[in-house]
Amino acid sequence: QVRLVESGGGLVQAGGSLRLSCTASGWIFRIYTMGWYRQAPGKQRELVATITSGGSTNVADSVKGRFTISRDTAKNTVYLQMNSLKPEDTAVYYCNTNPEKSTYWGQGTQVTVSS
Repeated sequence: QVRLVESGGGLVQAGGSLRLSCTASGWIFRIYTMGWYRQAPGKQRELVATITSGGSTNVADSVKGRFTISRDTAKNTVYLQMNSLKPEDTAVYYCNTNPEKSTYWGQGTQVTVSS
């Protein structure tokens, strides 16, 4: 069974930066596209960034120019570097495959950006 563990969230002021980490088991991102998702209370989950097994990346328009997705295969870890954070980035952030697999969701990590 695949286990995904997110970490690195916290409270930060607008304009600040955070680096999120997703540690994976089972070598899953060597085969599948991986994504970072976020969900704010009362809102639908949205996809914010992806990285393919070949290393190609894409980010949502809402975070373009501010967020970067990357990976370290030796550490079985996918990262999300978040710069110039805005209050509207406040959400719980999750990693999963893209398209997502329902059994892979972890606890996520909370990101809160204050004005």
